[in-house]
Amino acid sequence: MMNTPEHITVHAASGRLSLTWNSGHTQWIDNATLRARCPCSTCRRLTHSGQAARIEPCVAIVDVQPMGYGVQIVFSDGHAQGIYPWDYLAGIA
Repeated sequence: MMNTPEHITVHAASGRLSLTWNSGHTQWIDNATLRARCPCSTCRRLTHSGQAARIEPCVAIVDVQPMGYGVQIVFSDGHAQGIYPWDYLAGIA
């Protein structure tokens, strides 16, 4: 069974995303961490080649779209390619 959060909230003031899981546990993830850990093919290619995308620490989440097995996050720097699977998000500390 897929681990799916009950609630997803973007906290603009703190620059974090919160996920409240079925267990009642709430997980907070910094926007810059989410952007840096983007699972899209472009970002993975950069990571595997030893490069990294330049990410502003004040990057904001502009939109969040549930996609069944995960969520697509649109960032203020225009990046919107990554779909973050629920299990992947649960594993980000």
